[in-house]
Amino acid sequence: MTQPWAFLHSKILYACRIFTLKKEGYRSPRTGQEHDFYLLDSSDWVNVIPLTADGRVILVRQFRMGTKDFSLEIPGGMLDEGDHPAGAAARELLEETGYEGGEPILLGVVHPNPAIQTNRCYTYLINNVVFKTSPRQDSTEDIQVQSASLHDIPRLIREGKITHALVIAAFYWYFSNPASEDPRVQGLE
Repeated sequence: MTQPWAFLHSKILYACRIFTLKKEGYRSPRTGQEHDFYLLDSSDWVNVIPLTADGRVILVRQFRMGTKDFSLEIPGGMLDEGDHPAGAAARELLEETGYEGGEPILLGVVHPNPAIQTNRCYTYLINNVVFKTSPRQDSTEDIQVQSASLHDIPRLIREGKITHALVIAAFYWYFSNPASEDPRVQGLE
């Protein structure tokens, strides 16, 4: 049976607003050898599937520097210090899109990349969203708000229109959640 690796040391190599790069040493329980690993330590994240009463998903389209291309996504962002994930989900939805809705419902949690990242990403569903106010995007956001039918989401993923791994994971949580028993999901499986 495998055992946890023994932690030996940690050193911060670089810190910025969105992550800290750390070098950590561990000892293998199998071989006894020591190894260094590089980790990105970041705040937890939230994703929100905002759903209107008539079955439309509010999406955001934005340019992403990592891929140097536009990405079709659901609203989301980092938790601020002291945030509860549900509150952050509602805040991110309002800031990025101007929409508000019912109470956030937790659908699931994933580790974005447990090999090198220390954080989690929470996925929430917010039903019955309606437009309330102009979005309040920060200086690093240039977001186009659009919508798609919930029924079109699997096709948008298959066709490569939605490629963000955490967004695909969010829709996995939505479409596989038996607790939702949402009639709009019928026929999508």
